[in-house]
Amino acid sequence: MDNTNQKKALINGEIALFLRGLIIGKVLTLMVIGGLLWWLLKPNLLSRNSVDSSSNQSFKTVSNTASNFQTIADVPTASFNYGGSTAWASIRQLVDSQIQSDRPELKLRYVDPVNASPGSSSGIRMLLDGKIDFAQSSRPLTDEEQAMAKERGFTLEQRQVGMDAIAVVVNPSLNVSGLTIDQLQQIYSGRITNWNQVGGPNLPITPLSQRPEDADTVILSSNNDLKGQLLGSNVQYVYSTTEAVRQLSKIPGAVYYASARSVVPQCSVKALPLGRTSGQLIPPYREPMVSPEQCPRQRNQLNTQAVKNGSYPIIANLFVIIKQNKGREQQIGNAYTNLLLTDQGQRAIEQAGFVGVN
Repeated sequence: MDNTNQKKALINGEIALFLRGLIIGKVLTLMVIGGLLWWLLKPNLLSRNSVDSSSNQSFKTVSNTASNFQTIADVPTASFNYGGSTAWASIRQLVDSQIQSDRPELKLRYVDPVNASPGSSSGIRMLLDGKIDFAQSSRPLTDEEQAMAKERGFTLEQRQVGMDAIAVVVNPSLNVSGLTIDQLQQIYSGRITNWNQVGGPNLPITPLSQRPEDADTVILSSNNDLKGQLLGSNVQYVYSTTEAVRQLSKIPGAVYYASARSVVPQCSVKALPLGRTSGQLIPPYREPMVSPEQCPRQRNQLNTQAVKNGSYPIIANLFVIIKQNKGREQQIGNAYTNLLLTDQGQRAIEQAGFVGVN
């Protein structure tokens, strides 16, 4: 090999050695930088992990402390009779059955009134007369009922556990866009007698109602005195909501009011939007409305949002009526109310088609 080739080989070797050193240096530099960054970020990572762990623990704590039927103390071990509002039927079927499944020491039996239609009023009368241990009501207590309790040596307490709406239903064939509260009251007081007076067809109105002393709900009085609810002479009285629904399907001009939970899902009637004014008509059902042809495959459901925000004009509060006599009736009334007000109870009330209060 001549001198020229030797010099080229030497230069090439030096270049290769230089490049190798350069690459190794770069790698070491990146490793140092990476280690430095990890060290600087380590406290933040630890802090973030601590926060995440704390959040998860907090979530677990909230989940574990949600109240349920098992968390309620002082639930008596005995059998009790209760009665009252027909609007509570789905609560008795769904919620009360869950309560007795989770608390088998408690036995509840619903009792129908004798010689009267079932409802809030008859249930409260039965409680006053000592025939049941607590009552379910879709209206507040009246002054007359409170006075009667005092005459008998005790008081009555009402405790709210849920909310419902009062719906107005008609024959599905009736073409009416809705009613204001004033129009509804005039219909039941006998001042409006034909549907053409409220934008409907030329058809006589047939108002249906339970008798005020037996009714679950009222629309014409402040509810201080049910006897003060002056219904018109044209009102036809029915025994129950079931009977009213049958009559509505037969009478084209009939109208009826009741618990929205009871009548809104019915296939054979149509619920009307109601409003404080004609420009603010709110349906008691979730839109879009399910037509009779779609029912029973689909059913209308309560407009819970309108009940919660107060935009629906007639709300019916659900009360447990408790006899305050320092006896077994007061104990079961308080226990039953506390069970319904648990997180589990409130969820079950909403599953039954009502709105909770918690």
